[in-house]
Amino acid sequence: MKPEDVAKFLHEHPRFFNEYADLIADIELSHPQDDKVISLSERQVISLRERNRVLQDKLLELISFGEENDAISEKMHRLAIALLSVSSVDELFNALYFSLKEDFSIPLIALRLWNISADRSTPHDEFTPTSEDVHVIAESLSQPYCGNHIADEIKQWFGERAEYLHSFAMIPLNSTKTVGLLVLGSPDAERFYPEMGTLHLKRLGELVCTTITRYDLVESCVSDEFQDDVSNEQPT
Repeated sequence: MKPEDVAKFLHEHPRFFNEYADLIADIELSHPQDDKVISLSERQVISLRERNRVLQDKLLELISFGEENDAISEKMHRLAIALLSVSSVDELFNALYFSLKEDFSIPLIALRLWNISADRSTPHDEFTPTSEDVHVIAESLSQPYCGNHIADEIKQWFGERAEYLHSFAMIPLNSTKTVGLLVLGSPDAERFYPEMGTLHLKRLGELVCTTITRYDLVESCVSDEFQDDVSNEQPT
C-alpha cells in the first residue's frame, strides 16, 4: 500500500477515527520545526495555527488593498471636482497636471489631442500635430498600456527628460471618437509594469476624455451661437 492510497482512504472515510479513536493517541508525528515527536492532535493544532497565520496575512493584504483603493478614489474625486470647475483650456490642463503630480506623484506627463475644436489662441503643446501612427496606437488600445517601451515619437513628447524615463502608462482618450492620448512617465522601471491593474488608469482616461469633449462641445456651441447672431443681424 502506497502513502497516496492511505491518504485517499482517509479522505474518502472521514469517520474512520471515530471507529478507531484509540489510534489517535498512538500515532506519533515529527514536529515541523523541532526534532521532537508530537501527537496527532498536537500536529493538527500546529497546522491550524499555520493556516490561521496564512489567512491573517491575506486579510491584512486585502485591508491594505482596500485602504489604497479608498485613497485613490478620494484623489479621483478631487480631480473630478477640479475638472468640473474649469472654464478654459488653460485651467483644464493646469488642474489635470497639478492633480497628477501632487496627488498621484506622477513625475512627468504628456498629453496630445486631436479632433478637438477648442480655442487655440494660446499656444499649447497638447495640440501639436501627431502622426497617423500615433492615432492608430491610441485607437487600438482598448485598455491602458503599462510597460517599459513606447513608440519613439511618443517618447519625444517628454523632451530632454525622456532619457530618464523607464516605465510608461499610455491612456487612450476615447469616447464616440478618439480625441487624444495621455501618457504618464516615471524613472522607476517598476512604477508602470505590464501585470499591474489598469482600472484606475482607465477611469482617469474616461474622466479626462469626458471633460475635454464636454469643453469642446461648449466651445462649439458658443461658436455656433455667435455665428447665428452675426448672420441674423439686420443692417441699419
